[in-house]
Amino acid sequence: MTALPVSSLAAIDWSRPWLARHAAVGAPVAQRAAADATHGATAAALQASVRGAAADAVRFVPQDRLPDGEPYESYIFRTREVPTRDNLHDFFNGLIWLHCPAAKRQLNRLQAGEIARAGVGATRGPLRDALTLFDENGALLDAPPALWDALIARDWPRLFVTERALWAQARLWVFGHALLEKLVLPRKAATAHVLRRQLPIGREGGVGDTDLRLAEALAPAWLAGKPFAPLPVLGIPGWCAENENFSFYDDPDVFRPRGTPRTTDNSRVRRHDPA
Repeated sequence: MTALPVSSLAAIDWSRPWLARHAAVGAPVAQRAAADATHGATAAALQASVRGAAADAVRFVPQDRLPDGEPYESYIFRTREVPTRDNLHDFFNGLIWLHCPAAKRQLNRLQAGEIARAGVGATRGPLRDALTLFDENGALLDAPPALWDALIARDWPRLFVTERALWAQARLWVFGHALLEKLVLPRKAATAHVLRRQLPIGREGGVGDTDLRLAEALAPAWLAGKPFAPLPVLGIPGWCAENENFSFYDDPDVFRPRGTPRTTDNSRVRRHDPA
């Protein structure tokens, strides 16, 4: 997927449900970056918003600070600086760093460790593949057991129709910055990879101490098994007006039963790392 230009910041609808927990921080950053047409405006706008724990975890710098030949994740681990392009993909990556510095730091530590151990090759390997998948398209779900059971079984009629009322008790927090970018221009196939471990998510802005719990949960041996459940997010009640008509779910290319190969809208290409 080609990253959308920074001019697309104006297209972000902060009233969308998947942005509800990001809006208080994200909207002012987007406005600041969009108003500044100079090189490095996105990094500068993000850096101006660094507060609290994020200040100890990271600094945002223009992309050209990344030395030729040094892997992106290795550079972040070495310097605590995040090279940032002026586009929507890197804007959302920075926004997740602002919200979840502990979890992002853990993902970076594990990525850098794997690169130091095995280098950057033709494939990432199971751990780096899982780390990238969650970083780009991951989400956390806090929901009643009946919804979890249906999600794990990929029983879409039960998840979205039979147990529909239970979504009023559920919260999904989109962590993946590539998924947030895709949802600026939402497509039905947009799919989150939900971490198969329930972590409490507060009802008001951000995720509160969920960041620390998430960082602790991101253990390498567990992640290498790809402990994710795919969730087409526009199927969530209230996330898409069209799903009020239940024929929305009669789409086998999106709502596929368990065991059926899935082709999703989820590109996992990182331009920083060709492996």
